[in-house]
Amino acid sequence: MAGKRGGGFDIGMIFAHKILTVLFVLSTSFSRILRGSLSTTPGGVSGTPGSFHLPLRKLVLRYSQHNPSSAGTRAFLLSSTFLQLSKKYPSVEFVVTEAGNAKHPLVTGFYADNSAAAFRSDKRKDISLANLDAGQVGAKVQRVVEASGDKTKSLKRRTTLSRNESARGVWSQLHDRKVDI
Repeated sequence: MAGKRGGGFDIGMIFAHKILTVLFVLSTSFSRILRGSLSTTPGGVSGTPGSFHLPLRKLVLRYSQHNPSSAGTRAFLLSSTFLQLSKKYPSVEFVVTEAGNAKHPLVTGFYADNSAAAFRSDKRKDISLANLDAGQVGAKVQRVVEASGDKTKSLKRRTTLSRNESARGVWSQLHDRKVDI
């Protein structure tokens, strides 16, 4: 029963079907681009100095055709900004899906994971696009494209990470000797 929830629908199959079917509402000429034809090494051969791999693999834009909160997302998709963005980053797969009427628009970025368990990658970033105008939607999409996919780190204090245990151990007030006053 793995992968099934609720009324017997296989969520994985539905999601895979929605991802594979790229829907463009635009009347301009868009062609379907397969993942294998995407360029993945914009700077040269992989591993050579000067080569850069964008961490983002796939960007999914979800919108609703009738929901008023998706008006800005629909305007962004109809603008030339979206086309320019997709041409600027040829190594990123741009997927546009239509959601149900009750769902708000959402942009999801799937990022490359360089760990040993890359097939179980959970590096993704979701940002809601509800009630934003086309310019704000473009800024949020650009933010997802330029992000690394890592968790947001606090800059208030410097955290130290070490592979080795501390030589002195961890200090605790309970282990300190008592002071006579």
